[in-house]
Amino acid sequence: MKNILLIGAGRSATALIGYLLENAAKHAWNVTVADSDPALAQQKVGNHPNGRAVWLDVTKQNDRRELIGRHDVVISLLPVFLHMDVAQDCILLKKHLVTASYVSKEMYGLADQVRQHNLIFMGEMGLDPGIDHMSAVQKINEIKEKGGKITAFRSYTGGLVAPESDDNPWNYKISWNPRNVVLAGQGTAQYMENSKHKYIPYNRLFTSYDIVEIQNFGALEMYPNRDSLLYREAYGIENTPNIIRGTLRHRGFCDAWNALRKIGLTDNSYPIVDSDSMTFHELMEAFVWKKTAGTLRERIANLVGISSDSGVIKKMEWLGLFSKKKIPIAKASPAMILEHLMVEKMTLKEHDKDMVIMQHEFEYKVGRSLRKLTSTMILKGEDAHNTAMAKTVGLPVGIFVKLLMEGKMDIKGVNIPTIKEIYEPVLEELKSYGIYFTEKDEVIA
Repeated sequence: MKNILLIGAGRSATALIGYLLENAAKHAWNVTVADSDPALAQQKVGNHPNGRAVWLDVTKQNDRRELIGRHDVVISLLPVFLHMDVAQDCILLKKHLVTASYVSKEMYGLADQVRQHNLIFMGEMGLDPGIDHMSAVQKINEIKEKGGKITAFRSYTGGLVAPESDDNPWNYKISWNPRNVVLAGQGTAQYMENSKHKYIPYNRLFTSYDIVEIQNFGALEMYPNRDSLLYREAYGIENTPNIIRGTLRHRGFCDAWNALRKIGLTDNSYPIVDSDSMTFHELMEAFVWKKTAGTLRERIANLVGISSDSGVIKKMEWLGLFSKKKIPIAKASPAMILEHLMVEKMTLKEHDKDMVIMQHEFEYKVGRSLRKLTSTMILKGEDAHNTAMAKTVGLPVGIFVKLLMEGKMDIKGVNIPTIKEIYEPVLEELKSYGIYFTEKDEVIA
């Protein structure tokens, strides 16, 4: 094998492309980066002799298949809903497939065909999902090997702005897909507490956050992920009575986001037909269903149930929601309009640094003691292009592809990286890029 195809050159691809090209030079591999924006792909490939950038409209089946057919391993950084088209092509053309996205039920449904064709499909090979799986399972297995019984597993991850680049009232900047930021949390979160299922619907999610202490950093807000129980079997913690996975944000974010949700600005289910003829101010006015006294800010504050001089209203004002500027998107949903404002105001500046934090907490009994192991990873980016998010999403993918190209992976079928033969070498190499966990193991009872 010597030909690698990467489809998608967006925010998360920078570190991956660099890693693939570096290894391509060592092993005489060829790397093709395909994107609907060939200039972006070319910018990231540069003039590297082992790389080339090509245009691809992934919805055009013939073009997609012709390109996939000329490569040995395909990496898809496309939106989740496009993975199945690529996966079907990889089965037809007998090509391995690697993604950083969650593996859908439909993708798992291809497992028999993938095995029959002697192929490897590896999903959830990024940050979250990805590094979270690998680092958690590694520690769970270590605890079990020394006779420990896990009584609680808590895992938190956040893509954040580094403190030195935190210069806006939201304490947030975008380092990954902004659409996913806007739609985060929609659905019902579920987790386990004292062996009982707990459910938090979207309308209560951002008022149900906890404050968690991050080792070597400080306090952050954490709201529960959609389904914390998805990986009990894969992690080997089916009988653990307390399990929760959550998203981290800087203090104050959840209250402000809950206000946007209450207004209706995170709704992506309908278009505002005349959105491009409205101002942002008029949009906000449209959400106040009953005419009452006071300024628009005061009436929005009343709608949300907060003070008009609160930090939440100030965050909305900074974002531009009370602006008399025209909305530049036709037939846009409220979520699309909110996404536009966030991209406009929260994009990383050239020398800004983002930050990724992941922390696992394991409570376990060993002998007569109850212990707590806290395992924490904190990584800062270098600038707006070489981000911590791009490194933590892209490098695990790249390392796995290198192992696959070298013939060191023999795990046919559809997999996620909870297998020791995968997570041990990947986590070990990640350390050389500053992606490692600091641990504290203490007796708590």
